[in-house]
Amino acid sequence: MARGYLVAGNWKMNGSSASNAALLEGLVRGVAECPAIDVLVCPPAVYLEAAHRHLAASPIALGAQNLSDQSKPGAFTGEIDAAMLNDVGCSYVLVGHSERRTLYGEDDDCVARKFVVAQAAGLIPVLCIGETLDEREASTTESVLQRQLEAVIEAAGVEAFRNAVIAYEPVWAIGTGRTASTEQAQAAHAFIRGVVASKDAKVASSVRVLYGGSVKADNAASLFSCEDVDGGLIGGASLKAPDFLAICAAAQILAASRDA
Repeated sequence: MARGYLVAGNWKMNGSSASNAALLEGLVRGVAECPAIDVLVCPPAVYLEAAHRHLAASPIALGAQNLSDQSKPGAFTGEIDAAMLNDVGCSYVLVGHSERRTLYGEDDDCVARKFVVAQAAGLIPVLCIGETLDEREASTTESVLQRQLEAVIEAAGVEAFRNAVIAYEPVWAIGTGRTASTEQAQAAHAFIRGVVASKDAKVASSVRVLYGGSVKADNAASLFSCEDVDGGLIGGASLKAPDFLAICAAAQILAASRDA
């Protein structure tokens, strides 16, 4: 298995010029202790260029939290073109985060368009999928995940996942303090990989599937030790360098043992 761990921080609508600088300086110093994993941060769009300057000499990758679904720039006030994200140093972009789906009405077709636009611009999309509490309690988790995945596969083709990341976010565990058990996380990740494998087994074996849902230092190791969990998409814990680095350290230990 060639998959490596990826720990990604989604800052959401948080930060300031001063606090971002302090956070990034702490991450740049600390990430040197985690050479066996990949690390990504996704600040708010207005801070991307400044973050790129802070990260220029480090291995930490830069990602955006969102992008326009339009394939060309134009009269789309307030939107951000994929090429603009490239221009300010981004290599990744989140697509279909649960908050974009639930708060801003992004449906599966919109998410699929954003995925395609991102890849066409050379960005690596981090496709976020997951079920709400009502959907889990109705035992429709798998059908929701399959629907969200297949919308993108239909639009982009399964081969697109050779250069993409999937993030499983149980919506009921985001920002609630609730976390999926290791059994729940592994079951969902295995199902996701199985959907991709039904189209192309080689692609399925190589695509990284992250877990996102109240990951913290004290549960990262158990979640990341699951066979089909390849790291995490971290929200609140990514806003403090010690917390985020502790999660990175958990992945580093597992990566070292995986490679041993």
